[in-house]
Amino acid sequence: MCASALARSAMSIQESNPLGPLATLVGTWEGGAGTDIAPAEPNRKETATSRFRERTTFEPIGLVDNHEQTLCGLRYLTVAWRIGQADAFHQDTGYWLWDAKNEQVMRAFVVPRGVTILAGGKAAADAKAFDLVAERGAPVFGVCSGPFLEKEFRTVRFTMNVKILGPDEFSYEEDTVLEIPGQPTFHHTDGNTLKRVTG
Repeated sequence: MCASALARSAMSIQESNPLGPLATLVGTWEGGAGTDIAPAEPNRKETATSRFRERTTFEPIGLVDNHEQTLCGLRYLTVAWRIGQADAFHQDTGYWLWDAKNEQVMRAFVVPRGVTILAGGKAAADAKAFDLVAERGAPVFGVCSGPFLEKEFRTVRFTMNVKILGPDEFSYEEDTVLEIPGQPTFHHTDGNTLKRVTG
Protein backbone atom coordinates (compact mmCIF):
# COMPACT_ATOMS: atom_id res chain seq x y z
CA MET A 1 0.00 0.00 0.00
CA CYS A 2 1.42 3.40 -0.96
CA ALA A 3 2.00 6.18 1.57
CA SER A 4 -1.04 8.20 0.49
CA ALA A 5 -3.29 5.14 0.75
CA LEU A 6 -1.93 4.43 4.24
CA ALA A 7 -2.66 8.01 5.24
CA ARG A 8 -6.24 7.76 3.91
CA SER A 9 -6.69 4.45 5.74
CA ALA A 10 -5.45 5.96 9.02
CA MET A 11 -7.75 8.98 8.56
CA SER A 12 -10.72 6.70 7.89
CA ILE A 13 -10.03 4.77 11.09
CA GLN A 14 -9.67 8.04 13.01
CA GLU A 15 -13.00 9.33 11.72
CA SER A 16 -14.98 6.12 12.26
CA ASN A 17 -13.46 5.29 15.66
CA PRO A 18 -11.56 8.35 16.93
CA LEU A 19 -10.89 6.83 20.37
CA GLY A 20 -9.74 3.44 19.09
CA PRO A 21 -9.55 0.87 21.92
CA LEU A 22 -10.44 3.59 24.46
CA ALA A 23 -13.94 4.12 23.04
CA THR A 24 -15.57 1.60 25.38
CA LEU A 25 -14.23 3.41 28.45
CA VAL A 26 -16.33 6.57 28.12
CA GLY A 27 -18.51 6.88 31.23
CA THR A 28 -18.32 6.11 34.94
CA TRP A 29 -17.17 2.77 36.31
CA GLU A 30 -17.05 1.12 39.73
CA GLY A 31 -15.35 -1.97 41.10
CA GLY A 32 -15.51 -3.35 44.62
CA ALA A 33 -13.03 -6.23 44.55
CA GLY A 34 -9.66 -4.54 44.07
CA THR A 35 -6.42 -5.74 45.65
CA ASP A 36 -3.50 -3.44 46.53
CA ILE A 37 -0.13 -4.86 47.64
CA ALA A 38 2.20 -2.16 48.99
CA PRO A 39 4.94 -1.53 51.55
CA ALA A 40 3.38 -1.51 55.02
CA GLU A 41 3.20 1.53 57.27
CA PRO A 42 5.11 2.28 59.41
CA ASN A 43 7.39 -0.74 58.79
CA ARG A 44 8.15 -0.56 55.08
CA LYS A 45 10.01 -3.89 55.26
CA GLU A 46 6.65 -5.61 55.66
CA THR A 47 3.96 -6.03 53.01
CA ALA A 48 0.40 -4.74 53.39
CA THR A 49 -2.49 -6.16 51.37
CA SER A 50 -5.60 -3.99 51.08
CA ARG A 51 -8.94 -4.77 49.52
CA PHE A 52 -10.47 -1.71 47.92
CA ARG A 53 -13.34 -0.28 45.90
CA GLU A 54 -12.88 2.39 43.29
CA ARG A 55 -14.73 4.74 40.98
CA THR A 56 -13.31 5.98 37.67
CA THR A 57 -14.84 8.51 35.29
CA PHE A 58 -13.67 8.94 31.68
CA GLU A 59 -14.75 12.03 29.69
CA PRO A 60 -13.95 12.64 26.00
CA ILE A 61 -11.79 15.69 25.29
CA GLY A 62 -12.03 15.55 21.50
CA LEU A 63 -9.09 15.87 19.13
CA VAL A 64 -5.68 17.18 20.15
CA ASP A 65 -3.42 18.49 17.37
CA ASN A 66 0.38 18.38 17.69
CA HIS A 67 1.13 19.91 14.28
CA GLU A 68 1.00 16.85 11.98
CA GLN A 69 0.09 14.48 14.84
CA THR A 70 -3.55 14.11 15.87
CA LEU A 71 -4.55 12.47 19.13
CA CYS A 72 -7.94 11.74 20.62
CA GLY A 73 -8.38 11.32 24.32
CA LEU A 74 -10.22 10.94 27.58
CA ARG A 75 -9.82 12.98 30.75
CA TYR A 76 -10.13 10.73 33.79
CA LEU A 77 -10.27 10.65 37.58
CA THR A 78 -9.89 7.58 39.79
CA VAL A 79 -10.66 7.53 43.51
CA ALA A 80 -10.19 4.42 45.68
CA TRP A 81 -11.28 3.52 49.21
CA ARG A 82 -10.14 0.62 51.38
CA ILE A 83 -13.09 -1.65 52.10
CA GLY A 84 -14.84 -0.46 55.25
CA GLN A 85 -13.18 2.97 55.30
CA ALA A 86 -14.86 6.28 54.49
CA ASP A 87 -11.75 8.23 53.45
CA ALA A 88 -10.07 7.63 50.10
CA PHE A 89 -6.56 6.18 50.27
CA HIS A 90 -5.68 6.78 46.63
CA GLN A 91 -6.44 9.14 43.75
CA ASP A 92 -4.96 9.69 40.34
CA THR A 93 -5.97 11.89 37.44
CA GLY A 94 -4.85 12.66 33.91
CA TYR A 95 -5.48 11.64 30.31
CA TRP A 96 -5.74 8.49 28.22
CA LEU A 97 -4.70 9.22 24.62
CA TRP A 98 -5.04 7.37 21.33
CA ASP A 99 -2.74 7.91 18.36
CA ALA A 100 -4.57 6.21 15.48
CA LYS A 101 -1.81 6.72 12.90
CA ASN A 102 0.79 4.96 15.06
CA GLU A 103 -1.65 2.60 16.80
CA GLN A 104 -0.49 3.74 20.19
CA VAL A 105 -2.24 4.12 23.55
CA MET A 106 -0.85 6.49 26.18
CA ARG A 107 -1.80 7.20 29.78
CA ALA A 108 -0.48 10.44 31.27
CA PHE A 109 -1.28 10.77 34.95
CA VAL A 110 -0.41 12.33 38.29
CA VAL A 111 -0.63 10.73 41.73
CA PRO A 112 -0.88 13.31 44.56
CA ARG A 113 2.07 11.76 46.37
CA GLY A 114 4.47 13.53 44.02
CA VAL A 115 4.66 11.17 41.01
CA THR A 116 3.91 11.74 37.33
CA ILE A 117 3.93 8.95 34.75
CA LEU A 118 3.56 8.83 30.97
CA ALA A 119 3.12 5.19 29.94
CA GLY A 120 2.46 3.88 26.46
CA GLY A 121 2.14 0.85 24.24
CA LYS A 122 0.99 -0.44 20.87
CA ALA A 123 -2.62 -1.45 20.25
CA ALA A 124 -4.92 -1.95 17.29
CA ALA A 125 -7.96 0.29 16.99
CA ASP A 126 -10.23 -2.64 17.90
CA ALA A 127 -7.94 -4.14 20.57
CA LYS A 128 -9.63 -5.73 23.58
CA ALA A 129 -6.38 -5.88 25.56
CA PHE A 130 -3.23 -3.78 25.63
CA ASP A 131 -0.14 -3.13 27.74
CA LEU A 132 1.43 0.15 28.83
CA VAL A 133 5.00 0.65 30.08
CA ALA A 134 7.01 3.53 31.58
CA GLU A 135 10.64 3.50 32.81
CA ARG A 136 12.53 5.83 35.13
CA GLY A 137 15.06 7.85 33.15
CA ALA A 138 13.51 7.07 29.78
CA PRO A 139 13.20 10.04 27.39
CA VAL A 140 9.96 8.51 26.03
CA PHE A 141 7.36 6.98 28.36
CA GLY A 142 8.98 7.85 31.67
CA VAL A 143 8.51 8.40 35.40
CA CYS A 144 9.23 11.54 37.44
CA SER A 145 9.08 11.68 41.26
CA GLY A 146 9.44 14.30 43.96
CA PRO A 147 12.57 14.36 46.17
CA PHE A 148 11.20 12.23 49.03
CA LEU A 149 9.86 9.43 46.84
CA GLU A 150 12.96 9.48 44.62
CA LYS A 151 15.04 8.83 47.74
CA GLU A 152 12.82 6.49 49.76
CA PHE A 153 10.44 4.76 47.29
CA ARG A 154 11.97 5.25 43.85
CA THR A 155 9.70 4.15 41.00
CA VAL A 156 11.88 2.49 38.36
CA ARG A 157 9.21 0.90 36.17
CA PHE A 158 5.45 0.99 35.72
CA THR A 159 3.44 -1.54 33.73
CA MET A 160 -0.28 -1.88 33.17
CA ASN A 161 -2.40 -4.46 31.39
CA VAL A 162 -5.95 -3.51 30.42
CA LYS A 163 -8.60 -5.98 29.26
CA ILE A 164 -11.95 -4.92 27.79
CA LEU A 165 -14.19 -7.77 28.94
CA GLY A 166 -17.35 -6.48 27.28
CA PRO A 167 -19.26 -3.27 26.60
CA ASP A 168 -19.82 -2.72 30.34
CA GLU A 169 -16.82 -4.35 32.02
CA PHE A 170 -13.04 -3.99 32.00
CA SER A 171 -10.16 -5.08 34.21
CA TYR A 172 -6.62 -3.94 34.84
CA GLU A 173 -3.42 -5.10 36.52
CA GLU A 174 -0.68 -2.61 37.46
CA ASP A 175 2.86 -3.20 38.70
CA THR A 176 4.83 -0.26 40.08
CA VAL A 177 8.39 -1.44 40.68
CA LEU A 178 9.99 0.33 43.64
CA GLU A 179 13.55 0.63 44.93
CA ILE A 180 13.49 1.03 48.72
CA PRO A 181 16.85 1.55 50.47
CA GLY A 182 18.10 -1.60 52.17
CA GLN A 183 15.47 -3.85 50.62
CA PRO A 184 15.02 -6.05 47.54
CA THR A 185 13.06 -4.59 44.63
CA PHE A 186 9.41 -4.27 45.64
CA HIS A 187 6.47 -4.87 43.30
CA HIS A 188 3.63 -2.58 44.35
CA THR A 189 0.65 -4.12 42.53
CA ASP A 190 -2.97 -3.14 42.04
CA GLY A 191 -5.78 -4.82 40.16
CA ASN A 192 -9.54 -4.64 39.86
CA THR A 193 -12.51 -5.35 37.61
CA LEU A 194 -14.85 -2.43 37.01
CA LYS A 195 -18.40 -2.28 35.68
CA ARG A 196 -20.14 0.61 33.99
CA VAL A 197 -22.58 2.57 36.16
CA THR A 198 -23.28 5.48 33.76
CA GLY A 199 -22.36 6.47 30.21
